[in-house]
Amino acid sequence: MLDFSNMFKTEGPDVVYTWTIPVFAAIIFLEMAYSHFNKEKIYETKDVATNVLFALLNYGLDIIMKGFSLFVMMFFYQHRLFDWQEGIWYWIAVFLAQDFAYYVHHYVDHHSRVFWAVHITHHNSDYFNISTGFRSPVFQPLYRYLFFSPLAFMGFHPWHILVAYSSIQIYGTFVHTQSIKSMGFLEYILVTPSHHRVHHACNIKYLDRNMGMGLIIWDKIFGTFEKEDPEVPVKYGVYPKIKSKDPATMLFYEWRRIGKDIRQPGISFKDRLKYLFYSPGWRHDGTGKTVKQYQKEYKEKIKTPVKVQEQLLESENQYSQLIQHAEDK
Repeated sequence: MLDFSNMFKTEGPDVVYTWTIPVFAAIIFLEMAYSHFNKEKIYETKDVATNVLFALLNYGLDIIMKGFSLFVMMFFYQHRLFDWQEGIWYWIAVFLAQDFAYYVHHYVDHHSRVFWAVHITHHNSDYFNISTGFRSPVFQPLYRYLFFSPLAFMGFHPWHILVAYSSIQIYGTFVHTQSIKSMGFLEYILVTPSHHRVHHACNIKYLDRNMGMGLIIWDKIFGTFEKEDPEVPVKYGVYPKIKSKDPATMLFYEWRRIGKDIRQPGISFKDRLKYLFYSPGWRHDGTGKTVKQYQKEYKEKIKTPVKVQEQLLESENQYSQLIQHAEDK
């Protein structure tokens, strides 16, 4: 039997994962059957195997880093600004604070290239299904605790922070599906499958949108929300497309590109740092374009009096060609 009281103790995260993994295995099987019988082709065997491999690598590194992560978070907790009395409002505050911390973490993952190099593994599949939720950014345990430590400094116990994170993460895995089109009024409050399909899209309109994992309110507050548009069908994956589906290639893909950029002859040390920490797409000679630049051009084009569908297609094709040209240079 599941002892819910243990969820709020040191073994809380393990309790959450232990009892939900079999549930997700069953859901994935059902979604695969649904995909097969409806001939929707939303699953591919090698892709699922890569998802499982990345999840296991991430979990293994998480175990290795667990002691150090807790040491850092406990350091901040011991110097906390506030003391909270545990109760319903405390737990509501923990979950809200954790969900916001993840939003910030996720935003940085998309806007700083060194973090994107880790996070890209979660996006570089051309498929979108429940198993995609397990396609983990493998190296994230190396630094994830740094985004959660401010919560410990505010007085939330590190174990409670991790319980909130693991619980919200389970929900965040669930929204990786094309089988649920809408969740009704919950679309205004929670991150839903529709919202997260937008997040995983590589269409210009949808790039770097819907960063939340539990609540969609952060995206609406900070201007990163985008509704799924039936006029702009979602395309999954990343640009440029990764030619090899080998797991090692997919895991180190962006790291190799960064290495190539920072080893360029004749550039300053400052520019080498910028290749690490500036937005993906930035280039020292001005030939690159970031997502914001692409989206600015996209918005300007759809204001012209040409048919909208033609404009969207043209913009997407140009985006694909330009990003591929940058890759080939």
